[in-house]
Amino acid sequence: MMASDTSTSLDQSDNTEEIKALASYLEDIHPPTKKSLIDLKNPELYINRELSFLQFNWRVLQQALDEDLPLLERIRFIFIFSNNLDEFFEVRVASLVHWANHHPERLGPDGLTPLQALAEISKTCHEMVTEQYRIFNDVLLPQLATVNIHFLRRSLWTDKQAQWIKDYFINEVAPVISPIGLDLAHPFPRLVNKSLHFIVALEGKDAFGRESDFAVVHMPRSLPRIIQLPKHLCRKGDNFVFLSAIIHANAEELFPGMKVKGCYQFRLTRDSDLFVDEDDVEDLANALKLELQSRDFGTSVRLELADNCPDKIAQFLLQKCNLTEQELYRVNGPVNLNRLLSLSDMVERPELKFKSFTPSVPKLLRAKSSSIFSVLKQHDILLHHPYQSFESVVNFIRSAAADPDVLAIKQTLYRSGSSSPVVEALIDAARSGKEVTAVVELRARFDEQANIEFANKLQDAGALVVYGVVGYKTHAKLCVVTRREKKKLRHYTHLGTGNYHAGTAKLYTDVGLLTANKKLCDDAQRVFLQLTGMGKAYDMKLMLQAPFTLHSGLINLIDQEILHKRAGKEGVIKLRMNSLTEATLIEKLYEASQAGVEIDLIIRGICCLRPGLKNISDNIRVRSIVGRFLEHSRVFYFANNGEPQVFASSADLMDRNLYHRVETCFPVTDEKLAKRLVSETIDIYLQDNSQSWELHSDGRYIKNVAVDGETPIRAQKYLLDHICPSSD
Repeated sequence: MMASDTSTSLDQSDNTEEIKALASYLEDIHPPTKKSLIDLKNPELYINRELSFLQFNWRVLQQALDEDLPLLERIRFIFIFSNNLDEFFEVRVASLVHWANHHPERLGPDGLTPLQALAEISKTCHEMVTEQYRIFNDVLLPQLATVNIHFLRRSLWTDKQAQWIKDYFINEVAPVISPIGLDLAHPFPRLVNKSLHFIVALEGKDAFGRESDFAVVHMPRSLPRIIQLPKHLCRKGDNFVFLSAIIHANAEELFPGMKVKGCYQFRLTRDSDLFVDEDDVEDLANALKLELQSRDFGTSVRLELADNCPDKIAQFLLQKCNLTEQELYRVNGPVNLNRLLSLSDMVERPELKFKSFTPSVPKLLRAKSSSIFSVLKQHDILLHHPYQSFESVVNFIRSAAADPDVLAIKQTLYRSGSSSPVVEALIDAARSGKEVTAVVELRARFDEQANIEFANKLQDAGALVVYGVVGYKTHAKLCVVTRREKKKLRHYTHLGTGNYHAGTAKLYTDVGLLTANKKLCDDAQRVFLQLTGMGKAYDMKLMLQAPFTLHSGLINLIDQEILHKRAGKEGVIKLRMNSLTEATLIEKLYEASQAGVEIDLIIRGICCLRPGLKNISDNIRVRSIVGRFLEHSRVFYFANNGEPQVFASSADLMDRNLYHRVETCFPVTDEKLAKRLVSETIDIYLQDNSQSWELHSDGRYIKNVAVDGETPIRAQKYLLDHICPSSD
């Protein structure tokens, strides 16, 4: 069946009426069982959102212990763990601190107050950070040494190495830092978020006769955190020293004539979420620029400090940072391990890294004789990144930019990167006279500055740039191309689960659909009209859309499975996403489980649902995959009594996605592509017995391990082996 002739069976209005009719019929012939007396809103049925995230980050950390992974990749997971934890404190912990200060009585679905949640977070994070440094110091560094990658402690430096390091300090480090002695004229400095600092304990008087107990030394981000020693100074292998060791060894060079009694590294983490009152600003871009200037100086939420720092100095820093012991994290090693990510690039050891791979290109897109638009008239094309090349999406937009019959391109941009081929293609299209509309989400967290910059470039090229809808982030991933064909206009559309970011498309798993399906294209066009214009929400033919129909549509689809099961038919739901937190949907899934519906959930990160609870979630299984690629696809499967309905979505099942963002959830109507999508994004993951983790009802995740005689299956490796070598 050609995409443009797809059946209308998925029309949302028709679907809703079918469910209502089925429900009425079933009540007559098969009355529902008496409603459960169990209160499905009971807080004990819900896992705390923040603690669930920390469980996910724990799974990331455990990758560093997986000896089936290349050694330098295991190091990389240590750094990813650190980066995740940074953002967690900057955003989630900072938010809880705000609630604790202003609404301490506020309860989440799990029943915890903000203060209770913060106490649990502190306990868990302290345990996790201790384990992180244990793995780094006691497992990974010794294993690096066995392959001749060495981090040299000061006590092991030879005289020649020490002299080279001192020269490096004098020539490369000292000229770009400014020590601040603390006295009446130099009060404690305003510390920049996540910047490395040293507090130095001093004794004696300086050239002006001043005495100071302490000084603070700030390390600019331009300075590398690990430095490679020249080969001629080392016996063998690659040899590195930490910047912190260089500072410690040469601190007295910064304070001539004074005695350095101690030098201790520390780092302060601050609230980095931006707040702009969108109802009270005339120019969102300018308002965000002003907010970005103050991002580095938000409320303090965490202090990381060398574990050998005396308690007296630690208390001094806590007092200056307005923090308590609960927010103090003593670390046995370099502060901020995620800055050591550069190690992999500094070492030419391919055997210690993942093997490179070449993403495949769908066979239909490889023919040079046919344009992409002629192909899409006949076939939908499903793309599965990173196993299939993101260049297919870029080429779709480039082809539109170069095609004289294309009149307009409309594109959402959430995260695109600082150097984006998609943005460049849109700029080319605008300069060639096409109508280009870009809906740029300026509030994409930590990408605000980059988005402002490429929005300005698009405007300079003549594109119409809009910033979405006040109060709602535009998180939908879609592009609509309008082309004149035989005196008629026709739309072509790309819909996806991931950002239009060529970099992350190599690291994240996502799916996309290229289609000329008239109903899907018309729905996508309506989304853009809502984003750029004014008026009531459009009725969608095939799509579900947040904040209007996605939540209710998913509820209806779950109800459909419940009704089928109660009628003695098959009831199956398979959902994969990044996070599940929305309480009403969780409650509905509990209800479906109680009705006997079989439910498999593949959730990479946060899951607030408790599976395996007797008489509540016996029929729900939850697993998480952590591997080489960040699992990012959202795919929803409903068995529908033998006529499966399969959707892909830009949205996770979280309150923010369902109620406070513009999101799209689109059906894959081609039966062959729908089967392939479920096979590649759900079924193979349910077979994974090497990198999958099962969630238990107590909130713990247990890793699946292949038993004797069972073939080990890693879903991501399976897909690399079966998709990348193939061109189909």
